[in-house]
Amino acid sequence: MARNLDLTALRAFATVAETGGVTRAATLLNLTQSAVSMQLKRLEENLGLSLLDRSERTIRPTSEGEQLLGYARKMLDLNDEALGRLTADSYEGEITLGVPHDIVYPVLPPVLRQFSMDFPRMQVRLISSYTKQMKEQFERHEIDVLLTTEYGTPEDATLLRSVPLVWIGAPDGTAYRNRPLRLAHEAHCIFRQIAQRSLDTANLPWEMALDTDSTRTAEATVAADLAIHTMLKGTEPPQLAEIDHNGALPDLPVTNINLYIQKGRNSPVIPSLADLLTKAYSVTA
Repeated sequence: MARNLDLTALRAFATVAETGGVTRAATLLNLTQSAVSMQLKRLEENLGLSLLDRSERTIRPTSEGEQLLGYARKMLDLNDEALGRLTADSYEGEITLGVPHDIVYPVLPPVLRQFSMDFPRMQVRLISSYTKQMKEQFERHEIDVLLTTEYGTPEDATLLRSVPLVWIGAPDGTAYRNRPLRLAHEAHCIFRQIAQRSLDTANLPWEMALDTDSTRTAEATVAADLAIHTMLKGTEPPQLAEIDHNGALPDLPVTNINLYIQKGRNSPVIPSLADLLTKAYSVTA
């Protein structure tokens, strides 16, 4: 007898795999954590396979899970496309969303997927840049919905979450011990001046290791243990790691993730996108 894969369980599995955790997945799916966990358990029992590696802080697919994830995405996309074309309200158009590059992953992809499922005829144009530049675009009405990383929350913004800023280096690196301390920040990175001022206050000498607007160049320099960087806690890529400096470096301030919504943009779907972003980014890591 042919067996069928449960689309609800597949959606739970795909969302957990994309967000790296049950908590964020449950928030996006409007389910309890126990409900999501039960869906995952049933799927694994049905297939007789271990699909997720739960041994680390971030949940990742196993090799079998990676294979299933590709099929799951195709099956869910077809399901959502069919429902969207046959039953969805005829909302059509484009929304421009601005998100700083350092908070795109892992939260944003499942948010965009869910929005596309809810409004299959709407297009989201994603802009990913530095907060300062995107706020200027927002003021020119070039961005409809904007996420920022800032110190404080202006009156026209909504605070989603506060995240500590931390020192980042190469795994098991020693660059943080060098004096003068070498920093690798892009020219327009808002964390650059914060890092410099923190070191000045602590009377620690520093110098810039590079002059670039490229995030990849800065990360490559840090990964080579030639300099250190600052990032929001939990957002560092796999080739970098938070520095366990035991007080050798000064503490850094907390950064707010803020949400801005363009006033006067009369679109019924913007509140839906804002609600998805609020739920996803408000979840504690």
